[in-house]
Amino acid sequence: MLKSRRTSCGGIILSEDFYCDEVLSGRTSVRKVFETENVLAYHHTRPFYPVHIVTIPKKHISSLLTLEQCDNELLIELMDVVKKVASQVQSEYGACRVLTNLGKYQDSKHLHFHVFYGEPLR
Repeated sequence: MLKSRRTSCGGIILSEDFYCDEVLSGRTSVRKVFETENVLAYHHTRPFYPVHIVTIPKKHISSLLTLEQCDNELLIELMDVVKKVASQVQSEYGACRVLTNLGKYQDSKHLHFHVFYGEPLR
């Protein structure tokens, strides 16, 4: 279902956004890995890998391509959390991948980064 949202930078966007609608609203419970005032990292609710952590901004941004100038500080904070989570996974498992999807590859239209380790589960 498409929902209208207003970004804190002033624009209106339409989104299919699991992260705002379910995770950030509290409707779907998650196991938190790391959290700041503006960013949340948690274990994926339906993991594709043995270790699969999603990192999201708490503000709705539909994708990497829709970041605006006013989002620069948030992007730095988001990348700092991605770096901390990736460092933790690499330290524990010896390696990890960091991925974001765009366009038709992006199931949820909310900027997010996957930090994962291991072979696909499915």
